[in-house]
Amino acid sequence: MNKQTSIFGMLCLGISIVSFAQQLPITIGTDSLKLQKLDEVVVSDSKFKLKREHSGKVITKITQQDLLQSQGKTIAQIIDETAGIDINGTNSNAAQNLSYFVRGGRNRQVLILIDGIAVTDASQIANDYDLRLLNADQVESIEVLKGASSTLYGSGAATAVINIKLKDASEKAISANFKSSLGSNQSQNNDNYTIENFMNSISVNGTLKRFDYLASFGHQFTDGLSAVSNGTESDAFNSINGNIKLGYQFSEVFKMDVYGSFDKFKADFDDGFMFTDADNRLTTNQYRIGISPNYIYINGSITINAAYNLVERDIASGFPSQFKSKGFVMDAFNKYNFNDKFYTVLGVNVQDNEMESFSIPFGSTDFEQSINPDTASFTIIDPYANVVYVSDFDLNINAGVRLNNHSEYGSHLVYSVNPSFKKNVNFGYIKGLASYSTAYITPSLFQLFEPTYGNVELLPEENTTFEIGAEVSIKDKARINAVYFNRKEDNFIDFVDLGNFVFQYKNVDDSFIASGIEFTANYKFSNKLKLNSNATYTKVEDDLNLRIPELIVNARLDYQLNKSTFMSFSYQFNDDREDAFFNSSTFETETVNLKSYSLLDFYISHKILKDKMMLFANITNLINEEYQELFGYSTRGRNVTVGFNLIFY
Repeated sequence: MNKQTSIFGMLCLGISIVSFAQQLPITIGTDSLKLQKLDEVVVSDSKFKLKREHSGKVITKITQQDLLQSQGKTIAQIIDETAGIDINGTNSNAAQNLSYFVRGGRNRQVLILIDGIAVTDASQIANDYDLRLLNADQVESIEVLKGASSTLYGSGAATAVINIKLKDASEKAISANFKSSLGSNQSQNNDNYTIENFMNSISVNGTLKRFDYLASFGHQFTDGLSAVSNGTESDAFNSINGNIKLGYQFSEVFKMDVYGSFDKFKADFDDGFMFTDADNRLTTNQYRIGISPNYIYINGSITINAAYNLVERDIASGFPSQFKSKGFVMDAFNKYNFNDKFYTVLGVNVQDNEMESFSIPFGSTDFEQSINPDTASFTIIDPYANVVYVSDFDLNINAGVRLNNHSEYGSHLVYSVNPSFKKNVNFGYIKGLASYSTAYITPSLFQLFEPTYGNVELLPEENTTFEIGAEVSIKDKARINAVYFNRKEDNFIDFVDLGNFVFQYKNVDDSFIASGIEFTANYKFSNKLKLNSNATYTKVEDDLNLRIPELIVNARLDYQLNKSTFMSFSYQFNDDREDAFFNSSTFETETVNLKSYSLLDFYISHKILKDKMMLFANITNLINEEYQELFGYSTRGRNVTVGFNLIFY
């Protein structure tokens, strides 16, 4: 029996268990979580909907209202404003690759979830997910959980988990939403404001008795800006997104959702070695199908999230190549609540990944296979357990353990302990928190099997993270928190120069330390005026500090002028940082300092037609700051976007 047959057999068995459990006696209408009238709940640190004050983590939640107040921005740009998150490339050409820098880590240490299930691309160097594939209009909310979270989410969740929840169907029989925007896309040296950025989306959804449905489509086309700063030819970005989700409520305790999606983009890019114009293009196609049955019983529930993912990438350049990855992920878990004191999760996570690649050998004109999927594959089967204790005397403990079972690396145990203590006071509450957690990051298939740079002798990376912090909440007025973190990284995988123009992925013998402080303050001056701000200081050893600023500051001032009109100013400061580039004249890698910069954005929206239509506009880089995110590449100057959002029901 092959691996895929075994895995799909496990999925069918899980669904059978849910179907059998449906026949067990149960009191209809019992609320398994018994949580009502929550001011704010978080999910990512426990998989339960728990009050924020009971969480031992500082979780940033981006709500639907926040997303509506950021229309015209991409998901990467919105997440980039979160404390402790730096997504490099969000302010460059729309086709620019994105780098995720969190707590001194990089893409391979940040795990992205969509509706609770991990999304990755096994053909990528870092086995990461490309946020350029996601359409912001499909998203309902986002939770950002920082720190090692491998006990709940497995390999890769070393510095952060970004949990993205897509929109659900409306409770109405039918409703529709249409959004369209257009704007400029120019550098600091242009001021003609030619319309070069078009974004459109439409969705139709509703509920018919026990059946609910949602279908959406989105499109973006952006042109007008060269990828490299000294380029004269513009490089376009063109993407389309389609998503369909169907659900059926078989009974009050059992529901089944199925979904499918496709995401495609074409991204033009230039020569990054010579920093000159080039007719290069990356084409990426992603197809996902999934199923999610959920059964509720007294005080608990059984959930199975399973998805199959296919990604195809085609790079047309002086070094053409093609990549294909296939991935199956299943997360089956049982949640049980003991008297609102103990919340337990028992589950098993299964992953099966493979990749293949093609390149054109020197002297040939035809593609030949360079990585064989029969070799470049792995399977992970991880049982895990997590428990949350919420005491009567305000002590809360979140602890978990996971046994990683990797087909190439055997078994490895990761664990986490996260106590917190909340004290109610007359103005709100004060909370102290601490955590110690470990993470385990296996090498990507590319790092192992790429014929020129790969190394099958690579060892997995290991991370340990310690956090301590405090949060103060002032009722209906303010929330302030600060967290100190210290992350130790062993077996760091680096791209090492072996001499004579020979490079290879190798483990570094030394351990590395990244530490810092994350600070967040939200203050409500009145029902109309609010301030949200955060600052992150990160100290990283020299070998890891590429493009990582020591200090990042974000602030947003929101003003609700009246019932219909909203406006805000957003500010971001990025400290100076080091970058590296290959000097084509000296044939050596050189280091350069990128200067600090500040960005100021303005946003305004206005509702008309009895709140069924919203008009919005934003101006980014209001002061037309000239700066670099990456050495030699363009960034956007002052740009204007206008649009509307229309709702039918």
